[in-house]
Amino acid sequence: MGVAAGPIRVVVAKPGLDGHDRGAKVIARALRDAGMEVIYTGLHQTPEQIVDTAIQEDADAIGLSILSGAHNTLFAAVIELLKERDAEDIKVFGGGIIPEADIAPLKEKGVAEIFTPGATTVSIVDWVRANVRQPAGA
Repeated sequence: MGVAAGPIRVVVAKPGLDGHDRGAKVIARALRDAGMEVIYTGLHQTPEQIVDTAIQEDADAIGLSILSGAHNTLFAAVIELLKERDAEDIKVFGGGIIPEADIAPLKEKGVAEIFTPGATTVSIVDWVRANVRQPAGA
């Protein structure tokens, strides 16, 4: 599979029952303003809905925003569904209220990066540009 043409496509999603989406909207806007195509799914999405959207939209990445404390369950469900649907090339990153002790285990499960409170939009945009779409053979 070669490098996709056009801008990086990112699905930004709010899984679970968390009703606070200001941060997700700020990140979605920053990615869009940086020239990426962003599909914001809205609140209360299931892992299945998020993965379906990412596949249908031919996304390069999924950015999850989780403040509810259910990050271990929700990240794992999204990663597992991507594996089941042979879509492991879609990178998963996220942020929110995630304890430091949970970050390494999430990365071991396949989450590419975690951004905690205080991360700047510039650092997130830079990470997505540097890590989401790698040239063939890189």
